[in-house]
Amino acid sequence: MDEIILSVENISKHFGGLTALNNVTFHVKKGEVVGLMGPNGAGKTTLLNVIAGEYAPSSGKVTFKGIDITGLPSHKICHLGIARTYQIPQPFVTLTAMENLLVSSVFGRQKKREGSIKEEEEILELVDLKEKKDVVTGNLPILSLKRLEIARALARRPELLLLDEVAAGTTEVEIPRILRIIQEIRRMGITVIIIEHVIKVLFSVVDRIVVLDKGTKIAEGNPDAVMCDNRVIEAYFGA
Repeated sequence: MDEIILSVENISKHFGGLTALNNVTFHVKKGEVVGLMGPNGAGKTTLLNVIAGEYAPSSGKVTFKGIDITGLPSHKICHLGIARTYQIPQPFVTLTAMENLLVSSVFGRQKKREGSIKEEEEILELVDLKEKKDVVTGNLPILSLKRLEIARALARRPELLLLDEVAAGTTEVEIPRILRIIQEIRRMGITVIIIEHVIKVLFSVVDRIVVLDKGTKIAEGNPDAVMCDNRVIEAYFGA
């Protein structure tokens, strides 16, 4: 039987009178790449925020490796082995690319600095930023910052990686590079949940897709089955 690494059970999240998530349930197996899909405002990023501990759910339960992490603060969830990226990169802009990774490595997984630099160089090489390791991140272009965001998350050595629109704003030329990085992350044995509006990226890397609409899960399955689901078609294109 495949090992379940993450369980999201009946998660709801309310902001005043707004229901951002409504009784969402799904499970992720170790080593899977699972996509989160849905129109703008569907609740995708809110769900990542709940899993990562940035929001406490209004109700429901999140279990990671058999541990109830519901409502734990984000730093404790990070130390347990979950890392995430953001739609808008959030580096330390006065630090170099290497220094950004060292911050993630030392504080994100409570590791001594000694011995980290070689490991972080390997991560920078993975995301094609090794030659820019000494560049102050405030001087990097947005596409490099997108890849640095992935590298900063990987520096925490996560078992589960949450990717939030890492291909957004990328050019057609850049997409194969993003695909290669995600596929390499998978080969490293890291489980991935990915939000992505670039369908070419999503369909090239995922095993399953969970579709949200207005905070409710409306479909789940392999990419071909999901895209033929009438509820998904209606959510994106109308009745």
